[in-house]
Amino acid sequence: MAEITLHTGDMAWQAAEAYPRGTMLKVLRDDEEARSVLLKLPPGFQMEAHSHTSGEEQFVLEGAYEVEGTRYGPGTYRYIPPHGGHGPFASEGGAVLLVTWKR
Repeated sequence: MAEITLHTGDMAWQAAEAYPRGTMLKVLRDDEEARSVLLKLPPGFQMEAHSHTSGEEQFVLEGAYEVEGTRYGPGTYRYIPPHGGHGPFASEGGAVLLVTWKR
């Protein structure tokens, strides 16, 4: 794989079609090994519990979100193993996360 260097401040937010309305993303990497995005959750965000066939890494950059009464704020790292159910999610004030899925 080739080196990737991006300046995310120069990138436009795009609608995150697979997420609830108002969720935005910036795709940082999308290849055969992994997909990495900045995910911007809008205030009032809510998403049902779900699982993935691959592991998911989350790092909270701004704001916070909650899962089953536990709040995850800036600096929080989470790893959800393959087929590990997670959610439901809620974010009262919105958040920005770095999310990576291994393939």
